[in-house]
Amino acid sequence: MVDIRPYRGDDEAALLAVWHAAMTHDRISAERFRTQVLLDPNFLPEHLPVAIVDGQVVGFVLAITRQTPLFLQGLEPERAWITAFGVHPEYQRRGIGRALFDAVFGRLRGRKTLEIAPYVPNYFVPGVDVAAYAGTIRFLERLGFQTSERAISMGADLTGFQIPPELRALEQRREQTDGLTIRRVTSADLPDLMPFIARNFGWDWYRHTRDYLLEDITGSATPICVLVARRRGEVVGYCQQRGERFGPFGVRADMRNLGIGRLLLFRCLAEMSTRQVYYAYFLWTDENAARLYAQAGFKWRREFAIMEKSLNGE
Repeated sequence: MVDIRPYRGDDEAALLAVWHAAMTHDRISAERFRTQVLLDPNFLPEHLPVAIVDGQVVGFVLAITRQTPLFLQGLEPERAWITAFGVHPEYQRRGIGRALFDAVFGRLRGRKTLEIAPYVPNYFVPGVDVAAYAGTIRFLERLGFQTSERAISMGADLTGFQIPPELRALEQRREQTDGLTIRRVTSADLPDLMPFIARNFGWDWYRHTRDYLLEDITGSATPICVLVARRRGEVVGYCQQRGERFGPFGVRADMRNLGIGRLLLFRCLAEMSTRQVYYAYFLWTDENAARLYAQAGFKWRREFAIMEKSLNGE
């Protein structure tokens, strides 16, 4: 007999034991669970149902709805997300996973879409790893989820990284013909840069840059770099990294295909190498962008299915 109930404070160790047994490629520490789940202002215990068998936690689903707005993105009242879930392997194929998801569906009545797992700011991975959790994808498809897009995670060894001579030549041409400059962000850039990011790339990217800059200003021990690209004085792109985590970075839509993105990418990676950061990775890009990253030595690490289910507003 399985009992489904909301998460309780003393469930942490047992829940993490299930997490580690079921989500073998995405284990987390207790500290990260507390900071990224329990201290998330959008966390509700009733949206983290756990499955109990013989007094033990054997499964869970972590669902999220916005209780506080994400900047001007608001509460997104039609959307909900699942960022992690699992049933201990010894208790799988007993209907426990379906019971947990049914409990979540009931809690989310009135929402229109449920997504796995692109919730910002506190997602763990973009979706379901297609190689590591192929059976999980089939399970979700039986529940009515469909893959809406694929996310590619990549990484690059930066040992001995060099900017190719042809790119240095391109940068000189762009500087002479278009007045293009690429350099580290200063305080003088912030009044232009921050609205540029929010306007062109959204509030999650704005949040990333703000958090990195705040950490850098207060004296981070982790190498942080934010670059800004200006064309004739106007901000047209930017790039950032923190430690080994690269990105996000972007170029204004009407300024693409001019090599500005490639220049930002190589300049940022060169900065990382100079500051003794010898590996770079990111969790999320698409196939088109992956080709650009490959030019800088990035290789595929993982591929994720971002999945979505219509709840029909019920």
